[in-house]
This record gives sequence, structure tokens and C-alpha cells, in this order.
Amino acid sequence: MTVLRNFVATVILVFVSAIGAAGADSFPLDRELLLDAQPMRPGKRIPSITVTTNGSVAIDLWCKSVGGRVELGENSIAIVPDALPEALPAWQSAGQCTPQRMQADESLLAAIAQATEWRRQGDAIVLSGGPAPLRFRGATN
Repeated sequence: MTVLRNFVATVILVFVSAIGAAGADSFPLDRELLLDAQPMRPGKRIPSITVTTNGSVAIDLWCKSVGGRVELGENSIAIVPDALPEALPAWQSAGQCTPQRMQADESLLAAIAQATEWRRQGDAIVLSGGPAPLRFRGATN
């Protein structure tokens, strides 16, 4: 009986470990990922992406936010963002969205849309295939 209990415990331990290992290599869904960058002054906002289990993506840029669709593969990614809205967000205070930040929105959105691959690098997710790799880290708040 003891041998059977040990065997069952070992099988359960191996199964749970395998599930954990598989999850560690998968793309973090339903989790806000912040761009590995310093805020652009005068604001404190840092761009982020959140990919959901149903294939949608929320992209918060330096000034504006857009939605979109995403297709994930084992190491591939295709993000099709919605168009940038013309109007600034109502919550932006006067002077926060400088022309430099609005140009940065356009550049970052284009780079995200050009990404074709993703990989884990330590605790970061790196999107590559565009003009330069984009590093994102899970939000800790």
C-alpha cells in the first residue's frame, strides 16, 4: 500500500511540475505588460500591452490607447492594432500630450504591428521582427 501511495504521489508531482513548466514558457495572457522604458516627461505613463485569451489586445501608448487583435503561436505573434483615434483621451491634462509623445505613439504602434516573434528573456517578454526588439515586463501593481 505504501508503494502505491508513493507511486501516486510521484505521478501527481510530475504532472503538476509539467503543467508549471509549460505555463512558464507560454505567453502571459490577461496580464498587463509594461514597456521596458522610462516615462516621457511631463507625464508618468509607460506604454503597455494586454493580450486576452479571446485574441484581443489592449495597447496603451504614450498618449493614446487602441485595441486590436492578436494571433499567438509557440514563438510567433501577429498584432493587428486598430487605428489611432484622432482625439486625445479626456483624462489627459493640458500639455501632457506633446507633439514628441504623439509621434512616439505612432512609432511604437508601428513597431508593435511589425513584431512577428516573441520570446521570454528572464522575466521579460521580447517582441522582435520589427525595427528593434521591444521588451515588456509584467506589471507589479
